[in-house]
Amino acid sequence: MKKKIIIDTEVYKDYFLLSAIEVDTGRIINIEMYEGHPLDVKRVNDLMRKYITIGFNSNKFDIPMIVAAVNGYDNDKLKGLCDTIIGSNASMWSIYKTNKLTMQEDWNTIDLIEVAPGMVSLKIYGGRLNAPTIQDLPIDPDASISPAQREELITYCKNDLQTTKLLYDSLLPQITLRESMTAKYGIDLRSKSDAQIAEAVLASELKKITKKELKRPDVKPSDTFRYLDPEIISFKTEQLDTILQRVIDQKFTLGLNGALTLPDWLKKEVIVINGRKYQMGIGGLHSCEKSQYVKAPDDWFLEERDVISYYPSIILQQQVAPKNMGKPFLELYQGIVTERIAAKKRGDNVVANTLKIFLNGSFGKLGSKYSLLYAPDLLLQTTITGQLALLMLIERMEDAGIQIVSANTDGIVCYAPKSLTNTCDAVAFEWELDTSYQLETTDYVKLASRDVNNYVAVKTDGKIKGKGVFASTGLAKNPDGSIVKTAVALCVAKNIPVEKTIKECQDITQFVTVRRVTGGAVWQDEYLGKAVRFYYSTEVPKDTCIHYAKNSNRVPMSGGGKPLMTLPNTFPLDVDYEVYVQMAHNLLKEVGYV
Repeated sequence: MKKKIIIDTEVYKDYFLLSAIEVDTGRIINIEMYEGHPLDVKRVNDLMRKYITIGFNSNKFDIPMIVAAVNGYDNDKLKGLCDTIIGSNASMWSIYKTNKLTMQEDWNTIDLIEVAPGMVSLKIYGGRLNAPTIQDLPIDPDASISPAQREELITYCKNDLQTTKLLYDSLLPQITLRESMTAKYGIDLRSKSDAQIAEAVLASELKKITKKELKRPDVKPSDTFRYLDPEIISFKTEQLDTILQRVIDQKFTLGLNGALTLPDWLKKEVIVINGRKYQMGIGGLHSCEKSQYVKAPDDWFLEERDVISYYPSIILQQQVAPKNMGKPFLELYQGIVTERIAAKKRGDNVVANTLKIFLNGSFGKLGSKYSLLYAPDLLLQTTITGQLALLMLIERMEDAGIQIVSANTDGIVCYAPKSLTNTCDAVAFEWELDTSYQLETTDYVKLASRDVNNYVAVKTDGKIKGKGVFASTGLAKNPDGSIVKTAVALCVAKNIPVEKTIKECQDITQFVTVRRVTGGAVWQDEYLGKAVRFYYSTEVPKDTCIHYAKNSNRVPMSGGGKPLMTLPNTFPLDVDYEVYVQMAHNLLKEVGYV
C-alpha cells in the first residue's frame, strides 16, 4: 500500500505552488514555478506516483492544475485554466476533455469534498474541527506575486494542508470503509458521497444481473404520480380515514427541480389525535409540540419506539421498484438488507456499515432528477406509507391510553403509567404484525423539547441524547456556543446549575461561534475572511459587531463578539460568562424546563 500525502496548490499569473504534507511524518514538500524557476516536472511526477494524494476539491481543481503544469503550461496559462475552473460549474471530465488533458493512470487520488457532510468550505470545516488557525487567502488572486509574498503563500498553504489533514483524520473511518468497498465492488468509491456510492454500486451490480447498462429513467416534468393503497393501513377515526382516501385520490406533481410537491390541502392539514397535533410532509411526519418538558415519575414509563430500517422495510414490503430497474432492483435490495442484518448479528461492523451506506444513500437519490435512481413514484410510496403507518400506530397507542408526546419520521415517544406497559407492548406487536415493520425501544426518564427537531432526552442510564441544537458539534454542524447547550443538557439531566457548567469550563472552543460570511467579514477595519470564529467578550461593547465586507451589514448574533481566528494557548480572561449564562437560561425556558 502506498503512503498518503495531503496536497494543495496555489495559482497566480506569475506563480505556481504545489505544497504537500506526508500523513505519517508531517514532512512538508513545496514545489514552485515562477520566472527564472521552472517547474521540476520529474519531482512532481515522482511525488504523484509515489503517494496516494489526498485533497479537498482536488479532483476538480488541484489535480487538473498539476496535470496541466506537468504538461507544459506556464504560469499565465495555468492562471487562465484556474479562472475557467473557478468560474464554471463544469465537471472534472469536461475540464480534462475541453483542455485536452489526461491524468496519468498511475496517479492515485482521493478527494474529501464529497465524503465530508454538508458541502461547505475547507475553512468552515476547519472551524468545526477547532483548527488552530482559520485563514483566508492573504493575497488577491489576480495579484502579481513578489519574492516575499511567495513565502507568505507557502505559510498560508501549510495552514490549509494542516486543516485538510484534520479533516482527513476525522473522516478516516469513512475513508477506510470506502477503501474496503472499492475492493469489494471493483469501483473507485473513495471520493464519493454515500448517495454517489449507492448509485455507482447499484448500477454496477444491476449490470451484472441484467447484462445491460442502467439508463436514466424517462420522467417528464409534466408527469403525475398516484399513491397506491398500501393495503396495510386502517384507521378508526374519520379524519385519518378521509386523509388516506384523499391521498389515494390525489395526483402528485413535480416541481421545477424535479422534486415531488405536496398538495396545498395536505400542507395545511393539521391532524389531531387525542388533542395532540401532527403534520405530514414529503420529508416525513412530525408532531407539533413546543416548549415541552416531560419527566417520568417512578410509576410511569417514557420510551422511544423507532422503526428499524424504516424506508428499506417499506420498499421491500410495498414491492415498488424504479421503472428503469424493475424486479432485479428488488432482488438486489432484498439481498443487501438480508446481508446487512446478518452482518449486524455477527458483529461485522465493516460489512454492516458498508451496506448501510448503500441503503441510506440509494434512498437519498430517489428524489434527484439527475440520478440513475430517480424514482418519484417510489419516493412517494415510501414516504407516504411511512407517515400513514406511523399515524396508525399513534392512533392505536392513544386509543389504548398511551400518550404520544412526540413523533418524527420513523419513531414515536410513548408516555404512560407502568401499569400499561404490557398494553403498550401488545399494541406495538399487533402493529408490527399488520405492517411487517419492526420497532426497537429506548427508555428515557426525561425529555425536554424546544420542538420536535430540537430536544434533550435523558436515558435511564443517565446518558444524554441530543438532537438539533443539542446535537454534538462535528463535521455537519458549525460551533455555536456549545457550552450553552452542554449546560442546559446537564441541568435537565442532573440538575447542575448552568452557571456552574459554564463558569468552570476552560475550553475556549466550547464558547466560540463559527459563521460563513458571504463576501467576507470585517471587524474594526480588519478583514477576517469568509469563515469567522468569535466568542463573546467583556472587552467588546454589545453594540460592536462583525460586519459584512461588501455592504457593512451586521453579521447576525455577533454583537459583543471578539474574533478568534487563531486559538490561544491559554483560556482568555475576557470571556463574557454572563452572556452565555443568559443564553442558557433562555434555552431552558424554550424547552419548558422553567
